[in-house]
Amino acid sequence: MARGALVAVEGIDGAGKTTQARMLADALHALGREVVLTKEPTDGFVGRRIRETARTGRLPPEEELDLFLEDRKEHVELLIRPAMARGAVVIVDRYFYSTAAYQGSRGLDPADIVMRNLAFAPVPDVVVLLTIDPADGVARVRSRDGVENHFERLDDLVRCASVFDALVRPEIVRIDGARPIELVHADVMSAVTRVL
Repeated sequence: MARGALVAVEGIDGAGKTTQARMLADALHALGREVVLTKEPTDGFVGRRIRETARTGRLPPEEELDLFLEDRKEHVELLIRPAMARGAVVIVDRYFYSTAAYQGSRGLDPADIVMRNLAFAPVPDVVVLLTIDPADGVARVRSRDGVENHFERLDDLVRCASVFDALVRPEIVRIDGARPIELVHADVMSAVTRVL
């Protein structure tokens, strides 16, 4: 049985995470791997509550962080670890690096957020961090959704991008997400197959 693996696809809103995660899942499945494609926040009770705040207004930073941690603990326990244990490649569209960036951009300590997650969440085999200019990210969000939500405003994304830029961990591979989708996908595949 092939060993299980965890791949996180990260970046600010509009960087192309969901598209690249889906393309990666399809490509690995075509190579014969069992693939579990998932996302955070999840579709569980806590994850839905977080998603609701994207429309209604964000919570205070510590309260928001607590919800992300609670949602992730359940995600790790119920889906990520069991899938990896049976040999699947788990691809997660956003993981704790996004929490460090988005909650860190609101004044919390990104390094502390990472450490709190490392207490229970497995470190990915590779983190694909898609980079894009925040203004281009907002433009993509607007063309996709018509309007940005409370997590997708330009000033917030500028601060998030700066936290992402400062994250230095060995599992992170930065890929220019502003290029054509197929070129980005080729680099994503190269980064992932190198560690699998």
